[in-house]
Amino acid sequence: MLTLPPLTLDKAIAVMDMGLRTVFSPAVASRPYPAAEVAGESVLSDSERKHAAALMRINHVGEVCAQALYSGQALVSRDPANVEALKQASREEVDHLAWCEQRITELGGRKSLLNPLWYGASFGLGLTAGLLGDKWNLGFLAETEHQVSAHLNSHLQELPQADNASRAIVAQMKTDEEQHANTAERLGGGALPPPVKLAMRLASKVMTRTAYHL
Repeated sequence: MLTLPPLTLDKAIAVMDMGLRTVFSPAVASRPYPAAEVAGESVLSDSERKHAAALMRINHVGEVCAQALYSGQALVSRDPANVEALKQASREEVDHLAWCEQRITELGGRKSLLNPLWYGASFGLGLTAGLLGDKWNLGFLAETEHQVSAHLNSHLQELPQADNASRAIVAQMKTDEEQHANTAERLGGGALPPPVKLAMRLASKVMTRTAYHL
């Protein structure tokens, strides 16, 4: 039987605080903004700017989901090393949140209207993965990061050619995601069954297509 480890008041408050800050508060990065190294702002047409903003909104939603997943997974993980790995990944994903949000603003776009929904659903998935045990918890993390990395690679191809600022952000995010996947596998993450991987990809498609518009 799957059981939850003891949930202390401190843990409950921390989980609620994480959710509220992720969804409603501006994220603050601890690392430099990757786009700051890009010389000058590229000139984009209105349609290119709108498209780039929508892609960065999708990426921002992905980071909202990541925060929720890690929070849910860490809450029920019993191995301190795994909890620390999840927390470290979460800290780096906060940078991604801040970078995506800043770029969305620069492009004249907005964040997803459905962020509370994305967070809640992802938190539930994180809890479920964590309850299956640390092997599958880490395996879920690794597979998530592999799929996110592939998704970011597609955005590197899809962003307007002149949008070097967004491309610099996405490239750094992709590097970080690959490192998170490697860490999860090194700590013993198991390979997920093909049907689970397929279900994750299908859910991701629903999210990305919806977030592009909403």
